Amino acid sequence: MMTSTLADALATDLGAVLAAVDEQAGALVTRLGPAISSSVRLRLLEAATDAAAEITSQLPQGRVEVRLESGEPVFVFADDAPPAPTPVPEEEEAGARISLRLPESLKARIDQSAAREGVSVNTWVTRTVARALEHRPRRGGNRLTGYARS
Repeated sequence: MMTSTLADALATDLGAVLAAVDEQAGALVTRLGPAISSSVRLRLLEAATDAAAEITSQLPQGRVEVRLESGEPVFVFADDAPPAPTPVPEEEEAGARISLRLPESLKARIDQSAAREGVSVNTWVTRTVARALEHRPRRGGNRLTGYARS
């Protein structure tokens, strides 16, 4: 959206209308056009922001934002959906089996989390363990550093 072009066109149109009524008024608007331009651009930006909010209210997910690029407003869609989980490679899907003893309260929380994500408990546990292993902190060994008092 080129707000400067719209503001200039609005000033030109207003000057032409007033010139038809009174030549001095038309000349005055032509001279005041640059001064009024920033106010018109601000109002156009406010209208664009209101339009983005209206569109966002009708979307099932995500939102429409108005961002300035080189001083001009641009509409951008921002998706609020969580990122897709890391898929487990097919060759590992039918792999090993393990038995795991859990407290009932923890099992219930796992069941709820899996249901919330719409996957089986097995898939949820596999993904969670895979993510935990991807971000495993590195240990520096058994070395201690720092200061101590004796």
